[in-house]
Amino acid sequence: MQTEKIDGGTLDTMSVDEVAEEWEANRIVLIDVRTPPEFMMEHIGGAMLMPVASFDPAKLPSQADKRIVLMCGSDKRSGKMARQALASGLDRVAHMQGGFGAWKKAGQPHIAIDMASGAPKKIDAADV
Repeated sequence: MQTEKIDGGTLDTMSVDEVAEEWEANRIVLIDVRTPPEFMMEHIGGAMLMPVASFDPAKLPSQADKRIVLMCGSDKRSGKMARQALASGLDRVAHMQGGFGAWKKAGQPHIAIDMASGAPKKIDAADV
C-alpha cells in the first residue's frame, strides 16, 4: 500500500490484491465513482455507486466500522475524488490502484452484462 499525507489526512493507494483481500474479509466499503452506464455494463458485485458528477463526500458511509475505498476505471477519477474527500474533512481515504481495469486483468470476480441475453452475469476467476 502506498501512503501519502494530503490536506491533514492520509490517502492510501491500495493494490488490487489488497482491495480483494479486504473486500473478501468484509473490512471495506467499495465506492465506484464511474458513470452509471459504466457501472451497469460491469462492476464489482456489492460495490456502491457514487458517480463523479454527483460525488459528495458528506454522503459517504461512516468510516467507523469499515474503511472507504474508492475505485474507477483506471484510478484517475478515484484519486481525484479521494483528494476531494480528504479536503472535505475525512481523515483516511483509500483508492484502488489501476481501477476496474486492473481488477479484471487480475482475474477478480465481477458482474458483467451478457451480450447474448442482456442480463447481468457473474464472472469468476475461472471465466476470465
